[in-house]
Amino acid sequence: MFTGEEVVSLLEEMQISHVVTVPDSTLGVWQPAMAAASSIELVRVCREGEAWTVAAGLWLGKAKPLVVIQCTGLFESGDALRNTVRDFKLPLYALIGYRSYLNPSAGDTACTYTEPILNAWDVDYCLIDEPSKRNLIREHFDKCRSAREPGVSLIAEGKL
Repeated sequence: MFTGEEVVSLLEEMQISHVVTVPDSTLGVWQPAMAAASSIELVRVCREGEAWTVAAGLWLGKAKPLVVIQCTGLFESGDALRNTVRDFKLPLYALIGYRSYLNPSAGDTACTYTEPILNAWDVDYCLIDEPSKRNLIREHFDKCRSAREPGVSLIAEGKL
């Protein structure tokens, strides 16, 4: 939906210092542009649960991190998400790939559970399901940061 260069430009507007990620096949194509950006440190972790805790440590160190994972990684990392954003009350933000959202006939249960899981953890989110909604990411990020609350932009994946 977005090129790596478009994402880097957006993250620079948001003043993101670190991208903590376990890339999927869709969001992972952004990595070369992120790695080349002098203003963003790309931090690759092994598991999605680590992404939340590494981002938490960066936040506590006064950095401005962003978690970038796929929705199936969100499922895997629920306890780390709960701990960092609810127990420690850290206003972490994430871009989460919404696997198969644009392909409803795929029958992928990831679409069934993504939004209910975010609702269960009381994490505010916005859905980015077309390129024209790119600026909603920054607007939602700013809203969440102003409220000192966690947030997510769900990035629809599949054929557009």
